Amino acid sequence: MSKLDILIVDDEKPQRVALCGFLEKEGHTVREVENGEQAIAAVRESPVDLLLLDYKMPGMNGVEVLEEVKKINPDIDVIMMTAYAAVETAVSAMKAGAIDYVIKPVELDELLHHLNRISERRVLIRENEILRRELREKGVTADRIVSRSPEMEHLVNLAGRVASSRATVLIQGESGTGKELLARLIHNLSPRSARPMIAVNCGAIPETLLEAELFGHEKGAFTGAAGRRIGRFEEADGSTLFLDEVGELSQPVQVKLLRFLQEREFQRLGGNQTIRADVRVISATNRDLESRVREGAFREDLYYRLNVVVMSIPPLRERKADIAPLADYFLRQYSRENGKEIEGFSHEARDLILKYDYPGNVRELENIIERAVVICRGRVITVEDLPFRARAALPEAKRQGGQRMKESIEVLERRLIEDAMQEAQGNQTRAAELLGISERMLRYKLKKYGFKH
Repeated sequence: MSKLDILIVDDEKPQRVALCGFLEKEGHTVREVENGEQAIAAVRESPVDLLLLDYKMPGMNGVEVLEEVKKINPDIDVIMMTAYAAVETAVSAMKAGAIDYVIKPVELDELLHHLNRISERRVLIRENEILRRELREKGVTADRIVSRSPEMEHLVNLAGRVASSRATVLIQGESGTGKELLARLIHNLSPRSARPMIAVNCGAIPETLLEAELFGHEKGAFTGAAGRRIGRFEEADGSTLFLDEVGELSQPVQVKLLRFLQEREFQRLGGNQTIRADVRVISATNRDLESRVREGAFREDLYYRLNVVVMSIPPLRERKADIAPLADYFLRQYSRENGKEIEGFSHEARDLILKYDYPGNVRELENIIERAVVICRGRVITVEDLPFRARAALPEAKRQGGQRMKESIEVLERRLIEDAMQEAQGNQTRAAELLGISERMLRYKLKKYGFKH
């Protein structure tokens, strides 16, 4: 565990002295103050990694101190200490930016667990900043790698560790979580970054054409093959090939891909010349490939060839800490693109954005913010600019029972589909992309809700 600069803020001197002695024995650098005003002055005076902050003190309370400290340095971690195990205290502290809270008298083993977690996270963040610096030095923008959650920081760090190898990587995650973005990060940090990464969406190409798309074809290989065509594997020689939706591959293509991964060679469709290529394969799927293997739809030997390194991206609803920075990033991006000067979100709009579960993940959040920027009339995004105003009523529906909740969700889902189809001018492929779902799922939903298409 790396050592931390810790500031203890508590009006009870015995508590400060006890914690100070314990933490210094653990090797940390520790200072202690008795009130919020002194804490703010101490943070301004010298660097602090962690605040152990009492909630109830004379003068400023813990949440007020936390808010001021975060204005000075948003990277300071804060653990709130409270003698009151009230849910309201914890919620207000976490909303204000506390990483966690503990109940007084503080259990030292519990505190050590928190410190270990914070220390590991800070090591990851430092390493990840080095990775981002490497990208900037290569002239590659790292701006789109927006993360604050421990889960995503871990994945960014893992990307940096596997980048220099030739190992195949399998990225798992729901649609819209950012699988291709993670693949590009691996490629951009790798020795292959001088050449562009080649990306193929295996689910978007008809099965009859996918083999030729990947491996190329000779003249006359099939009806309409008027000449030789170089496939994506040849195109990616010396670079990285990203195979999105790899679970959609047909059995014949699976066999050919397996041979390439074993021998690093292939033949064009309709040809007998053996071609060798130096290609690093990164694949992605939103399907459960292990289940596909058990069903006999996906080759087990290919599965183990693809998942030498597995990276699983959690859905956005499971990493709430990433929602606010992502929303702010998209707001800046689309304000710039649309020539608007939008300063931020109203309190109510931000609250609604943070509470929503995002079934379409980051892609849905991006679409929501883009739409809000486009239709916003003022300098602040309000609830009226968001497409899910009706979602504010969902907690009430939940209190009134599961059936009401189901009905509310269906009304909301129908409205989202209607908005997407209207924005896409009836183009189902584009509408599915806006919603962050597959075209097949969109067709099912259109039929379910009686849309004419």
